[in-house]
Amino acid sequence: MASHQDFMDYVCDQISGAGRITFRKMFGEYAVYCNGKVVALVCDDQLFVKPTPGGRALLGTIREGFPFPGAKPQFLITDELDDRALMTRLISITEYELPAPKPAKPRVPKAAKAARTSAPAKSTPKKPR
Repeated sequence: MASHQDFMDYVCDQISGAGRITFRKMFGEYAVYCNGKVVALVCDDQLFVKPTPGGRALLGTIREGFPFPGAKPQFLITDELDDRALMTRLISITEYELPAPKPAKPRVPKAAKAARTSAPAKSTPKKPR
């Protein structure tokens, strides 16, 4: 079941005080970014926040869940989502404690790839004997 845009809008509104909040739709679900870092996932209209020591300390009793099969466990946010101040603190702490994203590899245009693969290999001239 895919997540609904209205739930995603509500999540973004609740955490908007944490920083620059953006999201990206992937396979019917959403990755939530704060200042360029993925801090949460929205899957099946549920919010899963990446676990951090600070987030664990803030929330106290924690429910964990798996956003999708094969995923690592994350904080499953339910009733806490209605507390805007708590959510802002949680997302701020999470963003602060997560490492910076790895830089993306430079993209090579298809034409350049084709030129590299179709170019004949250089041969070295044989030395006379």
